[in-house]
Amino acid sequence: MISVERQLLLSAELSSAESRVAFMNAMSRVRMAFGFSHATVMKMPVPADILIAPLILETTLPQQFLQEYDRHHLLRECTAVARLKTSLMPQSWSVTEALERTNRQPSAAMLSLSSRYDLSMGILFSVIGLDGQRLVTRYDGTRLRPSQSEINELGMLSIQAVESYNELRRRENAKGQILSERELEVVRWTAQGKTSVEIGQILSLSDHTVNAYLNNAIKKLDCVNRTQLVAKAIRLKLIT
Repeated sequence: MISVERQLLLSAELSSAESRVAFMNAMSRVRMAFGFSHATVMKMPVPADILIAPLILETTLPQQFLQEYDRHHLLRECTAVARLKTSLMPQSWSVTEALERTNRQPSAAMLSLSSRYDLSMGILFSVIGLDGQRLVTRYDGTRLRPSQSEINELGMLSIQAVESYNELRRRENAKGQILSERELEVVRWTAQGKTSVEIGQILSLSDHTVNAYLNNAIKKLDCVNRTQLVAKAIRLKLIT
């Protein structure tokens, strides 16, 4: 498969993910397509961070790996993360690169962990989300360093991944302001073109009560009118 076809297919799968499980399935397709063993979405570390586990949003890395990584405070040893804090350019790491870049042998803990989990290199991308927060997508495994064309392709897919992840979070936040069953019923009938009087007759409610439910739903979903309420409820898949 040529790179353009691959990118279109993977991007479409990322953008269509409607759950975290589907999203990580799509991320796994990305990492497999490029020969990596694991894919991760995480928050950008700040200088005070010494542990990686609290920064992880989604990952295929084993929990035991993360626990051992943090037990030895190996985040401080990752020069790729350090470089990423000051640059938007992709940053790679590898066991051999560490020696070449810093003239310093990786710690015994890092070498042991890399060997046992078969992780000898990776590449990280910094992406700015819609809310201004910098997130990191990273791909780790044992392959050779990606070519520039592969890095460019992964960079575009990482942008799509963060956009898709942010959309999932927005849906979750909206659903956090749960509409009651009665509010959902009223919104469903409104979506079918029913007036407040008609909905009241169907549900044995006064039109005043129907309007109260609609106004509550409008406030909860941060809308300005019924039309926007119905459109947002459909987009968030609260109603069909």
